[in-house]
Amino acid sequence: MNFTKKQLLVLYTNLVRARAFDALFSRRLQQGRLLGFYHQSIGGEAPGVGGCSFLRKDDLIWAHHRGHGIPHMVGKGIEPKLLLAEHTGKATGGCGGMSTFHPFDPDNGLYGFSGLIGACFPVSTGYGLAAKRNGKKQVVVCFFGDGASNRGTLHEAFLMASLWKLPIVWVCENNQLSQFVAFEDSFPVDNVADLAPGYGMPGHVVDGQDVIAVASAVMDAVELARAGEGPTLIECKTQRFCAHFLSAPDMRGAEVRSEEEMDELKKRDPLEICRKVLKDKKILTKAIIDRIDAETAAELEAAEKFEAEGPLPDPSELDDRVYAN
Repeated sequence: MNFTKKQLLVLYTNLVRARAFDALFSRRLQQGRLLGFYHQSIGGEAPGVGGCSFLRKDDLIWAHHRGHGIPHMVGKGIEPKLLLAEHTGKATGGCGGMSTFHPFDPDNGLYGFSGLIGACFPVSTGYGLAAKRNGKKQVVVCFFGDGASNRGTLHEAFLMASLWKLPIVWVCENNQLSQFVAFEDSFPVDNVADLAPGYGMPGHVVDGQDVIAVASAVMDAVELARAGEGPTLIECKTQRFCAHFLSAPDMRGAEVRSEEEMDELKKRDPLEICRKVLKDKKILTKAIIDRIDAETAAELEAAEKFEAEGPLPDPSELDDRVYAN
């Protein structure tokens, strides 16, 4: 899929925003100003940003846990301030301050996620079945990691989605590490996308550090799904420039990842790759870069103000939201 100048600037802007909010959340956790823990997304923002930036408002997503969904939220048009307020236990958070770090904005197609690895598959299949039945041509985009690709629920969901031609795009964010376990030590073939032919659906491997390549692959798959052609599996080969979560040791197996390895990985920073492409196309100038940076800084400041001014939940609401009704 070809993108306009405006669309390319949207991708770049959303990468900048995702990176900035990731840094904000990391900094606040280190300052003791964030509840729970935080899985950084630095280095792996392109799949979420590229996969969500051009979806319809009523399309449904299941966000990846890295960045606690920030790259996907900024792409989908969901304000990260809702997650910041949630992460500090404020009633103005997406879940009323009761979930610690679960993003939630049903008006924009995000119904939260689960702490259970692999729960994304059956739930997203249910989203897909509902989308097919309501006739509104909605599409579901489900993001998951290479670790989740080992779960049995994946196979059940792939089988049902393909059999019923559900409008789902499965996006694997393969950052080569499932917590501390290397991909090659936990998966028998080279690519998660190699599973696709067994379920009669298209499977593609894309450069997960290239936000434009990700967006193109996902939107092609979205068009197929919207046309009733069923699901597609897209594997984004990406990286994370950080440990599994903030304060954890950054390890591959029993070994700490070396400075040399990390320096090599950072040569393929998705933000720098996108910036270079847009500069080469004469789309991105210093003035535009400065404007985007200033607007992002203002958004962060407004998000912190929104969080600071938010009230704590009323204790009488402790049992609310336990069950749907």
